[in-house]
Amino acid sequence: MKIAIITGSSGLIGSQSVKFLIDKGFQVVGIDNDMRAYFFGDAASTLTSKVALESDYKEKYIHYTIDIRNYTEMEQLFQTYSSDIEIVIHTAAQPSHDWAAKEPLTDFSINATGTINLLELTRLFAPKATFIFTSTNKVYGDTPNFLSGIKEDETRWECYTENNELMSIDELMSIDQTKHSVFGASKVAADIMCQEYGRYFGLNVGVFRGGCLTGPNHAGAELHGFLSYLTKCIVHDKPYTIFGYKGKQVRDNIHSFDLVNMFWHFHQNPKQGAVYNAGGGRENSTSILEAITTINRLSGKSWNNYTISEQNRIGDHIWYISDLSKFKDDYPSWDISISLEETIQQMIDFELK
Repeated sequence: MKIAIITGSSGLIGSQSVKFLIDKGFQVVGIDNDMRAYFFGDAASTLTSKVALESDYKEKYIHYTIDIRNYTEMEQLFQTYSSDIEIVIHTAAQPSHDWAAKEPLTDFSINATGTINLLELTRLFAPKATFIFTSTNKVYGDTPNFLSGIKEDETRWECYTENNELMSIDELMSIDQTKHSVFGASKVAADIMCQEYGRYFGLNVGVFRGGCLTGPNHAGAELHGFLSYLTKCIVHDKPYTIFGYKGKQVRDNIHSFDLVNMFWHFHQNPKQGAVYNAGGGRENSTSILEAITTINRLSGKSWNNYTISEQNRIGDHIWYISDLSKFKDDYPSWDISISLEETIQQMIDFELK
């Protein structure tokens, strides 16, 4: 029996991973204690997703409501399945800049301590397994904001090379001596430890530094998941606050399916401590103002119920677009398959159900 352990299994990337791997013939062990409701309130709860997975997949999906910080309970779980574990996908996290600043100890214990618990248990009980870590582009801190080529265009900030060519950010950007936010710093700790377990202990560890991860199953909230939350606000005519940068801040967005498909390609030929930027790339990039225009057009709305605050979030990026060339070079059969417009349309349709 092939076992996949997935943390944060009721969340956006976790639930997509569950479906993907069950389709590949795995028995999936899901771990999720719905901390998202604690972070962002009942509207962001993943309980509905958990119930749906248990209903849809029955004996192929086994759910555990365990806190990944509880080493003893996690150890018992790994011992139970140790001989059959082929892949561990770690998506559980505290994901918000703003929330992390309210409870730094909670944020660090989940993002850093929870991650090393999983790494160590994989080393002890499933050392040949593939370990996937969903890191974040926030490990680069605010270093992207000091790129000399950032310029203000009509609807977005953009970044250009000295030869006036459009830029994207690769894995060689430093993650040191920069303002990360408390959240970014805890993810740096986890990111580096994942690399170390790969390079020092020889585990098959892949670190995926996500841009904006999204999709119709995203329980977006004001403090996390901008595209999902913006879509909810437009479809249901609710107010929205843009924090700084004139609403022209740019992000690249990757659909949850395309990200999990990256994990799958890595699993076919895993490396030890490999790091990849994992966003939607330039074609799937958008500013907030551009996203509003796109969502209005696709939904038939003319929504403009937003305000722009002059104050940006601490450590937030003015502009960020992932360079995907490293992963594409290592795994040339992978590519983005779901466009930004298709992703937004899926989210609109989900909200209109």
